[in-house]
Amino acid sequence: MSRRARRVRTEVRDARRARIILAAAGGASNAAIARAEGVHVDTVRKWRSRFAERGVPGLRDLSRTGRPAVFGDTVVAEVKALACQLPAETGVPLSRWSHHELAAEATSRGIVDTVSRSTVRRWLDADAIKPWQHRSWIFPRDRDFAFKAGRVLGLYDRVWDGEPLGPDDYVISADEKSQLQALQRRHPGLPPAPGRTRRVEFEYRRGGTLAYLAAYDVHHARVIGRCAPSTGIAPFTALVEQVMTTAPYASARRVFWVVDNGSSHNGAASMQRIRDAWPTARLVHLPVHASWLNQVEIYFSIVQRKVVKPQDFPDLTALENRLIAFQNRYNVTAHPFDWRFGRAALHGLLERLDRHEPAA
Repeated sequence: MSRRARRVRTEVRDARRARIILAAAGGASNAAIARAEGVHVDTVRKWRSRFAERGVPGLRDLSRTGRPAVFGDTVVAEVKALACQLPAETGVPLSRWSHHELAAEATSRGIVDTVSRSTVRRWLDADAIKPWQHRSWIFPRDRDFAFKAGRVLGLYDRVWDGEPLGPDDYVISADEKSQLQALQRRHPGLPPAPGRTRRVEFEYRRGGTLAYLAAYDVHHARVIGRCAPSTGIAPFTALVEQVMTTAPYASARRVFWVVDNGSSHNGAASMQRIRDAWPTARLVHLPVHASWLNQVEIYFSIVQRKVVKPQDFPDLTALENRLIAFQNRYNVTAHPFDWRFGRAALHGLLERLDRHEPAA
């Protein structure tokens, strides 16, 4: 009992009850114990009486039945089932349900006489049902999706055709970030200050667009990039030349280029074109609609957040200089991305999509 009263992790109420019993065993009166513990004297009498009747088990709370449920299980289940249907499929002109709309619809359908939206919220929270949220996806349209994606994931794990890559093999993730705008604000912005967030003028002047092409070394976290007026075969070929003439790629045994199916590097013709110009280079195409497997897209998202937004560039030259300066800054401290999507995750994704696909 003494250990229970002193234990750090004991709940406050349990420790207080233990101290009441210990004080009573020491000869303290009920009134003195009540003053010392800051409780009513009847509380002291209750726990002394329970301890005398049942010992230590008597210090536990008695089971409580609680207030009778106002709504039956059938009502709760019907409202949850309604939340799991699209409103338009039930004849309701809504794109998604809210707690308020579900409560109103359940009442109008006679499922329940009346129910508050807070009650509906508690019902849905119990099963983590959130009909007002949605996630987008796209079904793989490439018949060889698993094979193509598996090859790229293997390269990320430094494996090609079942064999480990050598120290002079490199994996490059490449793509273009097009239509970057040089927007100049009509009035200068204000930097942040105590109690004031940064302010950016809404109106702007357009200064043209350019494309930023980048090649990201997956295992060494190095970016080599360039800017061009637009995307196309010629700018991408120039990027390949820039990389393949730079150490250590110029003397590498193999340089694998992971690319999507954009027009700049699509199809067998692009593979042969690069192979003819650079025999050690090999294009490895991702499946259609799988740019999210291209690690350079992570770098592009960093560029978008840290360099591009909010756009305020006097001209295209300033935008280009900022992009290249950030690229050099990034390379100083960059580390490979903590890529965790492997073949097992790919298999699980395809299985989930198969289950989602309606039977023919």
